[in-house]
Amino acid sequence: MARARFVRVSARKARLVLDQIRGKSVGDALSTLEYTPRAAARLVEKVLRSAVANAEHNHQVRNLDDLRVVQAIADGGPVLKRIQPRAMGRAFAIKHRTSHLTIGVSDEVNGAAAVPTAPPVRPSAPPPREERPATRRAPARRGAAKGRQKPAAKATRKPKEKK
Repeated sequence: MARARFVRVSARKARLVLDQIRGKSVGDALSTLEYTPRAAARLVEKVLRSAVANAEHNHQVRNLDDLRVVQAIADGGPVLKRIQPRAMGRAFAIKHRTSHLTIGVSDEVNGAAAVPTAPPVRPSAPPPREERPATRRAPARRGAAKGRQKPAAKATRKPKEKK
């Protein structure tokens, strides 16, 4: 498994690339990344090569052709917030998003990296709820439903009396 943290690409853009390689063999994944026209593909390729090197060095995987991408995750990292001056004294916020890329590889025979476990299965029916006494709901806030309320009565002004 290899991890690249604080990478200057948004997690949403990195996930588009990671979805293409998840479950593929390492050779297929590298060739896919080579011809993917996205900036995140270059960053994902570096992390994938690092995961392969980690499997070879740390877990004594000899046959690299058997390796498959079993885990490919892009988590959001911290956001760098900047201000862009605009016309008439306004200021727009600019968010430079970062992400943490994680790629795990495994060969089924040797088990270099364990496949992540599935989340626990939820029961099909929710547990029964307690009966509560009926309560009145608060009235809707004014202006919540446009067009349903009558307009407020206009205050009429009396003309000034001349003396």
